[in-house]
Amino acid sequence: MNKNLIKQILKFLVVGGTAFVIDYGIFALLTQTPIDCHYLIAQVISFTISLIFNYIASIKWVFDAKKQTKKEAITFVVLSVIGLVINSILLYIGVDLIHIHELIVKLFATAVVMVYNFVTRKLIIEKHN
Repeated sequence: MNKNLIKQILKFLVVGGTAFVIDYGIFALLTQTPIDCHYLIAQVISFTISLIFNYIASIKWVFDAKKQTKKEAITFVVLSVIGLVINSILLYIGVDLIHIHELIVKLFATAVVMVYNFVTRKLIIEKHN
């Protein structure tokens, strides 16, 4: 691997780690406190909030996209919605079908989607810059 790719992966991990803390923290707050929000609703809320942070940080710092076009922004949103669907399906399978606690499944689902996010953003977003 070249130096720039390693640096980019490290930046992605910092942004992704921060987005994860936001996502997981809000998810836990909504599902494990007296708020007692259904895990799939909590998933949409926490994922969306972390997505906003992740979008801004990814474009400005990780992928160094100087000028974001409307098409690229729409592509980012579509890819993110696919990530949300993947995350939600994995949560449903883990919680409702396999009966694993939602906080444990959330960890696994987030890891899967993090890999998906990096690959798709690298291939699609950087392709336009």
